[in-house]
Amino acid sequence: MTLVTGRPAQPRTAPHLRHERVLLRDGARLLAGMDEVGRGSLAGPVSVGVVVVDAGTRSAPKGVADSKLLAPAARTRLLPALSRWGLARAVGHASAAEIDEIGIIAALRLAGTRALATITLTVGPVDVVLLDGSHDWLSRPAQPDLFSLDDEPEVPGPRVHMRVKADRTCASVAAASVLAKCERDAMMVDLSAQHPAYRWHENKGYASPEHMAALRELGPSELHRRSWRLPVAGEPLVDVEYADEYADEVV
Repeated sequence: MTLVTGRPAQPRTAPHLRHERVLLRDGARLLAGMDEVGRGSLAGPVSVGVVVVDAGTRSAPKGVADSKLLAPAARTRLLPALSRWGLARAVGHASAAEIDEIGIIAALRLAGTRALATITLTVGPVDVVLLDGSHDWLSRPAQPDLFSLDDEPEVPGPRVHMRVKADRTCASVAAASVLAKCERDAMMVDLSAQHPAYRWHENKGYASPEHMAALRELGPSELHRRSWRLPVAGEPLVDVEYADEYADEVV
């Protein structure tokens, strides 16, 4: 029997601004780190955070990390420092009804565009967006999109630079993820008072066993994403697709 051992676990490297500075040296004046939260939730909005930096921005506040790696209390403690870091910051949202109408990808673009529209009022248009992942959901399709809303803000689209795991390595993206997570979580806590049976104050709209059980008993509310495959009587308590998403989220 061969025993294969790996290297000892290494301390997690804190997010930094090295990737942002490369893009800024390449001609960009303003860069927006962007990340989304709530994509896998069964209820409530999908939310997109944006934090703008430039060549003079100092290192991020100590403790900033991908929101999924931080406990709720740690995220909340970062908010005062993050409110002073960077040139501008905003969170945009697309509602459950909008997700049902236009689909999750177009809703992500709508929320991101709304966040960019907000920061444009403060610092003007950004030159490049640093977006977490490998799929550019922010840029408008080259062809007219059937899944769009007439009131989608008409903001000139910046260049989009994709980076896998940017929320773990890029400080502007990590900060955006924390801001978006905190704002969306607060919204779900407030909405939970209207629909306490779903326990959104605990699960933030994700597929916790209690949330799934309430859906099986009561059906969906007007704040659920009704175009999604929500549980019905006779199905297993937790749908595997949603269970995986919920397991990755620190609520």
